Amino acid sequence: MRLFQNSCFYASYLPRLNMLAAKTVSFDGRRAVALNDRFGAAHILKPVLDGSPAAFFTNGDDEVLQRRWAREQGMSGEPTLEAILLAQIEHHATEVFYNLDPVRYPSAFVAKLPGCVKTTVCWRAAPSGNADFTAYGAVLGNFPSILDMWRRKGCRGEPFFPAHDPVMDEYGHGERTIDVVFVGGYSRHHRARARTLERVAHLADTYDVAFCLDASRLTRLAESAIGRLLPLRQHRRPDAVAAIARPPVFGRDLYELIGSSRIVLNGAIDMSGEDRGNMRCFEAMGCGALLVSDAGRYLEGMQDGVTIETYDTAEQAAEVISQSLQDWPRSAEIAALGRARIREIYSKDAQWKAFGNLIGRL
Repeated sequence: MRLFQNSCFYASYLPRLNMLAAKTVSFDGRRAVALNDRFGAAHILKPVLDGSPAAFFTNGDDEVLQRRWAREQGMSGEPTLEAILLAQIEHHATEVFYNLDPVRYPSAFVAKLPGCVKTTVCWRAAPSGNADFTAYGAVLGNFPSILDMWRRKGCRGEPFFPAHDPVMDEYGHGERTIDVVFVGGYSRHHRARARTLERVAHLADTYDVAFCLDASRLTRLAESAIGRLLPLRQHRRPDAVAAIARPPVFGRDLYELIGSSRIVLNGAIDMSGEDRGNMRCFEAMGCGALLVSDAGRYLEGMQDGVTIETYDTAEQAAEVISQSLQDWPRSAEIAALGRARIREIYSKDAQWKAFGNLIGRL
């Protein structure tokens, strides 16, 4: 199978990548830096991570990376990012195209793929407005309700799962100096999460609590000197949250942070219904922290009171965290079992085997 996997970055991650890759001048060099930093590694398939010559990987939204490839291949002028991605696919003689960024490259892009491509799949585990993915052979995701939504839109929806990144095994074996950490977004899509964060933030009077927040553009504006003069109060973070807020963390820094924390607080976005099992669950459990997350329908291996702890309300989240810290020996055992289960059930080998079986069914 000649596999092409296209991924994407958060805009807030690019400054970190630019810093890490400051001394690289080639496409291969910058791509290697990104892969080594493990951003999104749970979604990256085993042949890519293993460096298989049959697998090609890129981040199609990284203009610096893509233009380096275009220059190295002698593409003339200033081709669009779409044109570069299409040229890469043709150059690789791709048979299976797996796209982690279908909103940027939807059905209209699939229609332009070269004839060597036999199968197309994309990952999308969130609603995406009017985006059209019907030209893909299947839309993959780990939330049943969202897969059903794609099916109602005329797509074939297939269950597929992130995997345990084996690099996580390097982290979380020393002293855990942070009691509670939260890492994630803070925007209008996170109302339930924001209530929980505000309540848990008050635990900072007793425990070491850190919130590494990727605030939305409106939140940053609302908290600026100019923003305080505008009617944007609803986008400002509560004082208790702002007081312990830190910048967002990514890649290996995220693994190091989780590996230094006892508890990782998680909360689903408002769009996921009762389905649970977002990326933070895999990262928290994979790095050996105790996952404390909101109640719902979890994936295999994520079991309340056995491998994770859950809460129903913002108030209960604070209670569960306090109780877990007070009885840390028991909590540490739950976290250790969770780490073992994630490693066992969601290995890279299992993910790649499931992907091959999926492609065989299409």
